[in-house]
Amino acid sequence: MQRIHAVFFHQGAPALGEGALRTEAALAALREAAAVHLSPAGQLQVATALEVLTAIEARMGTVRQQLLHTARHLAGAKALAARVYGVGPVGALAMTCWLGGADRFSSSRKAVRFTGLDVTVYSSDGKRSPGRLSRQGPEILRWVAYEAGKTHARASAPGYGYYAAVKDRQDGKIAALAQARKIIRQACHILAELGDDALTAA
Repeated sequence: MQRIHAVFFHQGAPALGEGALRTEAALAALREAAAVHLSPAGQLQVATALEVLTAIEARMGTVRQQLLHTARHLAGAKALAARVYGVGPVGALAMTCWLGGADRFSSSRKAVRFTGLDVTVYSSDGKRSPGRLSRQGPEILRWVAYEAGKTHARASAPGYGYYAAVKDRQDGKIAALAQARKIIRQACHILAELGDDALTAA
């Protein structure tokens, strides 16, 4: 998508709108604009990029269905999706795969550290500034926890009071991160209860 925008920019064509690739009508308008404003080489670049995007979308649909099917049949993922607010099937599957299993973590605090959601402390060598996330561990796991944390901004969410209090003191991003840490701790306890059964088909 960035390549398509770049081709239009470099050839002096009118800038594409925000939703230029989201609907069939927008794609038709994009192709028409490419035919009018771009050189043959630019048109080829755009056509190739659109073909690649179509192939990726088709493949992503297949992968998503596989992930959802696995999440529906894995005991740990089913338990997390049912018991942890804001955690959907794909997020529950990611948490189960990385956090599940008997004695995986001796404490939920270590699970938070593994996820990379722990806040760094001052380091004397000056290489690490205080108050930042360590960002160590699986990026996808950190992302699904953060996305689940953001759902607590809803007034109907069970963790809304905590989220709102942190947001008032800091901001919404810090509140979502704080809630994400709570979600990882909760997920760790649920998976510890299940032990190795969390990784079995249910």
